[in-house]
Amino acid sequence: MNQLDQMHDMEACGISEENLSLELSFVDEENEEETGAADQLMEEKESWKGPELEDDFEVGEEEVAHRDSKEALEGAGEDLDSGRRESSERPMTPRSRRTMNYVDRVRVLNLRRNLNQLDNLAKEKEAVIRKTREELNACHVRIEALTTQQRDVKSGIESEKESGNTAAVFRLQALHRRLCAELGNEKDLESKITEMLNENVLEMWKIEIEQGNFSELRKQIRKDEEELDQQRQEQAAERLQKQKGRAQQLSRRWLAMERKIQETKEDYEQRLSKALEDAQRNHERAVQFLKNSLGRVREKEASEEQKRQEFMHKRMETVLSLKSSISSNREKLRTLQARKKADACDAQEQDQKMKEAIQAQGHNVTREAFLFKRQGEFERRKKEFMEQQKARKMEIVTRILKEEAQLERVRKQSHPRIPKRQDKLSDATKWRMKTWRYIERACDDSVAVVTQKSWRSPSPCASLDDRNFMLEASRETVPESKDQEEKEEEENDEDETLAEPEFVGIWNQECNLSKMIDNGIDSKPLGASKLEKEIFSQNLEKLHSSIIHKHKVCGREFKGCPFYSKPSLIHFKDFDIGKTYKKKMVLINAFYSINYCKLVGVSEHLKNFITVLFDPPGPMSAGMSCEVGVTFKPMINEDLEGEVTFLSQIGSFAIPLKCSTKKCVLALDKELIDFGTHVVGETISRTITLTNCGALGTRFQLCKSADAHPAHAAMVPHTPTEPPSTKTMVCVPVVEATVGPEKGSGISLMGCLADKETVSLNRSEEVIQHTVLPDRLRLSPTLSNIEHFGRIASGMDTAEIIPQSCLDATPVEHPLSMEEVTEIRLGKVTEGEIGPFSSIKLQIIFTPAIPGDAQADFEITFDNPDCKPLRFSAIAVSVAVPVWVPNSDVDLKICMYDRLYQDCIIVQSRASIALRLKFDVCKELANHMELLPKTGYIQAHSLFSVQLKFLPRLSLPEDAKKYFDEKTGVLEVPMTIIVSDQSKPVEFTVHAIVTPSDLEISPTEVDFGFCSIYEAVQTTIVLTNKGILPQEFGFVGLPEFVEIQPNDGFGILLPLESLNLDIIFKAKQAKEYSFDLTCKTEINRKFKLSCKAVGVYPPLELFHSLVQFSATALNDVSTAHLFVINSLASLNQFTRSVPRTGKKEMAPVGPTSFQFLVPEDSPITIMPCVGTVLPGKKCLLEVSFRPVLGDQLIRMEAIHLLCQAAEAKAQMERKARELELQRRKEEAMMGRKDGKKQSSISFLSQASKDKNSPRPFEPPSPEDICPDSEEYIAAHLSLVRNFANRFDRYVIPCLVASGDIDEKRGAEDLQYSPHYTLYLELHCPAVAPAVVVMSNNGKTLFTFGDVAVGHKIKKEVKIQNISQEPLILGYSFLNPFGPFMLANPISTLGEGESRELVISFCPEESKPFFETLEIRSGKATLTLTLTGQGVVPSIACSVEGDVFNMGYIVAKETATSTFKIENTSTLPLKYSIFLESLSPNRDREHQKLPPFLASPEITDLVGTQNYSGLSVFSVSPVEGTICFGKCQEFTVTFSPDHESLFYSDCIQVVIFGKEVIRVIQLKGAARNHMMFVEGGDPLDVPIESLAITTSVAEEAAKSESDRATNSILLNLECVQSETFVIPAIRELKVGGIRTAQFASKKNVEYSWENMQLLQLKGFTIDPVKGTVERGQTKSISVSWVPPAGSNPNQPVTGSAILTVKGDVKEVYSVYFMGRIVAK
Repeated sequence: MNQLDQMHDMEACGISEENLSLELSFVDEENEEETGAADQLMEEKESWKGPELEDDFEVGEEEVAHRDSKEALEGAGEDLDSGRRESSERPMTPRSRRTMNYVDRVRVLNLRRNLNQLDNLAKEKEAVIRKTREELNACHVRIEALTTQQRDVKSGIESEKESGNTAAVFRLQALHRRLCAELGNEKDLESKITEMLNENVLEMWKIEIEQGNFSELRKQIRKDEEELDQQRQEQAAERLQKQKGRAQQLSRRWLAMERKIQETKEDYEQRLSKALEDAQRNHERAVQFLKNSLGRVREKEASEEQKRQEFMHKRMETVLSLKSSISSNREKLRTLQARKKADACDAQEQDQKMKEAIQAQGHNVTREAFLFKRQGEFERRKKEFMEQQKARKMEIVTRILKEEAQLERVRKQSHPRIPKRQDKLSDATKWRMKTWRYIERACDDSVAVVTQKSWRSPSPCASLDDRNFMLEASRETVPESKDQEEKEEEENDEDETLAEPEFVGIWNQECNLSKMIDNGIDSKPLGASKLEKEIFSQNLEKLHSSIIHKHKVCGREFKGCPFYSKPSLIHFKDFDIGKTYKKKMVLINAFYSINYCKLVGVSEHLKNFITVLFDPPGPMSAGMSCEVGVTFKPMINEDLEGEVTFLSQIGSFAIPLKCSTKKCVLALDKELIDFGTHVVGETISRTITLTNCGALGTRFQLCKSADAHPAHAAMVPHTPTEPPSTKTMVCVPVVEATVGPEKGSGISLMGCLADKETVSLNRSEEVIQHTVLPDRLRLSPTLSNIEHFGRIASGMDTAEIIPQSCLDATPVEHPLSMEEVTEIRLGKVTEGEIGPFSSIKLQIIFTPAIPGDAQADFEITFDNPDCKPLRFSAIAVSVAVPVWVPNSDVDLKICMYDRLYQDCIIVQSRASIALRLKFDVCKELANHMELLPKTGYIQAHSLFSVQLKFLPRLSLPEDAKKYFDEKTGVLEVPMTIIVSDQSKPVEFTVHAIVTPSDLEISPTEVDFGFCSIYEAVQTTIVLTNKGILPQEFGFVGLPEFVEIQPNDGFGILLPLESLNLDIIFKAKQAKEYSFDLTCKTEINRKFKLSCKAVGVYPPLELFHSLVQFSATALNDVSTAHLFVINSLASLNQFTRSVPRTGKKEMAPVGPTSFQFLVPEDSPITIMPCVGTVLPGKKCLLEVSFRPVLGDQLIRMEAIHLLCQAAEAKAQMERKARELELQRRKEEAMMGRKDGKKQSSISFLSQASKDKNSPRPFEPPSPEDICPDSEEYIAAHLSLVRNFANRFDRYVIPCLVASGDIDEKRGAEDLQYSPHYTLYLELHCPAVAPAVVVMSNNGKTLFTFGDVAVGHKIKKEVKIQNISQEPLILGYSFLNPFGPFMLANPISTLGEGESRELVISFCPEESKPFFETLEIRSGKATLTLTLTGQGVVPSIACSVEGDVFNMGYIVAKETATSTFKIENTSTLPLKYSIFLESLSPNRDREHQKLPPFLASPEITDLVGTQNYSGLSVFSVSPVEGTICFGKCQEFTVTFSPDHESLFYSDCIQVVIFGKEVIRVIQLKGAARNHMMFVEGGDPLDVPIESLAITTSVAEEAAKSESDRATNSILLNLECVQSETFVIPAIRELKVGGIRTAQFASKKNVEYSWENMQLLQLKGFTIDPVKGTVERGQTKSISVSWVPPAGSNPNQPVTGSAILTVKGDVKEVYSVYFMGRIVAK
């Protein structure tokens, strides 16, 4: 009934008629040809009257219907066309006119499917009925057996009651009650099975009725299917016809396309030929044009070359004239110098005369000289005052001209704006021209007073603007340098002394240390015996000759110093003479074993100062140390270096020793002082620090540098009127005075660039360019400049010719007054004492007087001759404006957007009147920057403070693109202060780096997904600081279920730094979470991060979600246990939380299944990984961790080892080839000496062949390495020995599903929810093993294979200790009743020691065995897996039964026969064959009585034997092995030497030398003639005597008599009853022996005689006579039916004669005896 209901339900879930009609209507709207399909289908369905098959369509067929309907619509046009064509071509039968549409096809398919389901249901019901009936029959059998047993128990109870056995009665009564209960249960089961059978039979009847109802429907469906097949064939034919038409059409298109391609190709060739002709004509024209152009170019080059030659000629003339001028000026310079000396001598003579005159007059000479000097000084000051007045006039004129130019510009312009740069430059040029004219007129009277004059030479770049250069040279430079040289020479002469000591000191001698050692010191130790001195001298010689033997410990050769010293250098610093210094050092033994140490001594030149205190400690173990004391007593103030020498067991070693005196170590903190740009009138001070890092003080003196140091770049004065944006660098020629010991002093003119180390500008990019002078003021490039230079240098003694390169440079000069040099001066401290380890700050003061650049060089000299002078430079720039900003660069540092920054700007005025100031901000920054107040008045000689406010907004990059670099964030804004009555505005620059204060959180939204309440979910966000300022941040107001790490969500972000933060979410209950995390910065900015999650309450929970394994050795196993708990017992959500996902439906209460998804290649095992947990129960899990080496890793290591071996082999071969090559070279050289040239030629040819012989090694691929190869095994052992500790982390997901897991179907039918997934985290540390297996290729799995039950095999397991310490081993217990046994347990295993364990396997049952043997050490456990299979040996023999009959043969002939034995067991069998006749116990058995005497039924296994003593039977092979599933063929040879019918023997098949698995009895018979008769009852014993008691003649006579008297007895027993009689039947066999003898007789004939009497007695023989061929036998049937009236108590007897004719005639007397046996 259940299956029938299932069928009804399945049909009910299909498409109803209404749905079918709706679908058909949809099809009708798309295809008009199928309008009547629904009505037709309904009529057919009603005619079939199928009560159970009304709904034939299922929901799954909707997609097929929709797709087919579309195909029908797409092919509608083609089907209509093809239908029209087909209708005209072939006639249509009435059946074929009806075309099956889509609805018909669907109907046929659904009906066929439903009928097939009905048939399958009938088959299943038949199988159920058959099975139920079998169960019912089995139940009946059990009931009968229980009834019989109950009846027997009842009778037993009665009998026991009669006998009075009460205990037995009680026992039988209990048994009777149990039988009654079982019988009742069986009867209940019988009733249930009967009821079930009746129900199934009833259902089967209903199904058969349903099948009968659908018989007509089956026929109709069969017809419809045939029509559908025919329709499909027709459609296929139509499609084939269409394809043929389309193929023809494509072929026509292809031919047309080929014709078109051919035409296009011809057209292309015509156009190509035409284009080639045009190109040829154009090429000819271009060649002609190119020739003309080249001619013009050559003419132009010739003219340019001529011009260049003319220019060079003129230049050479100019240079020659310049050279002649220099030579003439040299004479003038000499004359001028001589005149100067003469004037100086005259002045001295006049002074002397004046002194004499004053003294003669009686006046005070000193007072008069003082008054004379004061008068000279007054005259000098007067001249200086006049020069200052002129300079003041120049300033006044400059200011007047400037004001006039300003007024003129104001008049010219319509509105007061700043003039453009070009107009400004032209105005400046005009007033400068006026100024220079005034200066020229003012300075005409004082030309002779000026000590420096300007000169000008031609510039190398005529197109560039003229530049002014500065020439620093004076008339007193060379004399001063010469006087300074003479003073230095006088000082050196004063330092020299002529006093010499009476004897020369040791420190002044250059002595040879080796000679002093050999000559001055006795090498033998003091106070030693003669033998000790000899030994010491020998050892000393060995040490001197460096004969030190190599020392090896544990196979490792020691290299290096045997002792280490702490400290490694003995250094006595800054010592004083007369004091004593002591130091200790520690010597550490670095040798691998015990070592000795002995003091040898110190260096010879240190023995007077150094004393070593060392007590030899004796033998020192490795790592031990001893102390050495060193005492130093200095006597001389010199640096000393040497070493302290020791002697050890393996050689000598030395410790370096150094003694250093006190020294001065002086240094400056900087070499350049840059004052920057300042206004005239200010006073700026800078300091430079002089530091002494040494222990010796000295006296210093600071002064300006006397020498003119080369390569200092000068800056041209910056005039107030020139544009500030025009900046460049110019070169200055410098006059350098050089003084040497051999050459005289000279002057060299050279141009150079600014020295990077000595000159530094205030800002590196700012260099001032001088404005071009008027043409009238420019000095022409004539020789007048050189003449002026000659007049300057005429006072020198010697002069050096100016190099040509300097003249080519043509530098420009600008006059520089002497006040510029005095602007930079020294502070108060210019000399003093600097102590040891101290520093002094020196002050440099800059007081600008006139606008322009200032530079000064300073030098610090020291009294200590070992200290070299230190030099540094100072540069500064001064400007002159009435109003200026002291800090022209306002640096706001780093600013953030939308933050207000303020700064105070100080404006100073040197004007004598109040001025009006207007502060202007460029319009691009009007929204971001502001100066308050915008207008103000600055009083005379006072300050004015302006407030700068800067509020950078986010629109700054767009508003101020000109001043703001968006990439770097640098803002550089020029600010302007417009001063009334001042043409040049005051400019300053505001610098700032604008950076955002944003923190970027990536991602902006975090979805934690579905989170279990038992676990925490972690996600990582990136917090990025977009600015270049560090920012403090913190996540505030976190909910209790959220945690942020590290540092709880607080920290500092460095500029542009990105920080990873882990957000940990742990759901508290099953609901939907949506929250925001707020990140707050130190400036109170907030950034939000949106988070959402869904809390999940899974039905199961893990007792531990984290398992931390202990350190597990390689190939070892660590195990942990945990529980999977199902705590859900009810769905009452008000009393406790229930499993659910968010707000979805609750999980059902009941069995809940789980499954752990363990990665395939991981070393993790979970047992069980699949299971079901009942409500309120828990399931125990076992988690195992077994670290192993990966297969790919082993293969890569194998390749690495192969490459190393190949490289070593190649290196050895290379060395061998080199040796062979060397040997051949020597042989060739010897042969060359002997005149053998041929050998050298052959040697060269062989050497060339040897170079090409080696081939590079190609490593194999990892896949080519076999796991059983030696390379794989070696790589595995290498990795095990060199295994590095590692730590792995695994997260194993556990799927959870509601329901129970079916054992047959498994977990496939369960629907696992991904939201309920649990996770198990495993921490797995792996370490190197302490004990490894050396045998079995390093594997720990030992398989003993298949072993026969009762047999024992042994295996040796070789283990090795690879740790660095000895191990104490322990073993786990093996099963005492199991087959495995450890024969020799080892208790200890030394470091690196290898031992062998013997494990035996002896199975007692036929089953597989599995055990583990754990070898435990203090560090790890090595687990050996032992497996084996106990197998019961079994064979299959081709011999049926236990007798192998060889049949009859002729005596003294041999017959062979074979039989096979097949090994049907799973192991190879080692067999042995034994014959019973050859048994060693055979003689012992002969002493017993024959078996037939004890019992006629018992016969001996060994029968008649040969007279010759040889074995009658032999078998081969007698031993060997039969593999699994193989057969072994055995050959049995039968060789009788006389006639007998009782030849027999026994074969025993013994396996493994112990067990007899098969016994086969061999039998055979031998005849002297070719025929034999077999059958009948035995008339004699089957044993004959081996003793020969008759002669041959008697034997022949006996054989003749036997021929007539051979007897055969046949007993026939007839079964007779009242209703029937069963006749007795016996057989006799007559046969012929196949033999090569008796060739004349081919067949054997037989016949019976005296048959009449036998027939009367009921005996029947068939056949009576016949013929038998050689090697064949024929049966003679003898039957007996007792005649009527026979006495059943009396036997019926009779006889007959059987005559057999072969090579001889034999007569057998056959006796018949018949008996009647009742049934």
